[in-house]
Amino acid sequence: MDHIVEDSIHTKQELLVRMERNNTTIQRLSKKLSSYTYEPKCPSDFEKFNALKNGFKIFSRHQKEILDLIQKQKEGISEVLEMEVKEQLGRFKKLESDFADYLLNMGKTF
Repeated sequence: MDHIVEDSIHTKQELLVRMERNNTTIQRLSKKLSSYTYEPKCPSDFEKFNALKNGFKIFSRHQKEILDLIQKQKEGISEVLEMEVKEQLGRFKKLESDFADYLLNMGKTF
């Protein structure tokens, strides 16, 4: 039984670290997007720019909610919360990819 509890604590810590790392990356990308060097130059770029800014805000809000729920869990992580975490990880990958596409369309690099 101790092994199961230890595994769930280990998994919980891994999730917290991974989610925090993703959040740091998103914050860095958001800050970079706000830089004048990444300002949109045409209408389609403005649409992508605004979609990215909105995506970053939504990601941050979900991130905070999920981290609060993880820290409130006393014994492991529920299946529902695990699904939320997986969805958040998917959102991270999507935002990161969308940001890279935005930069490529503007002719810039990370």
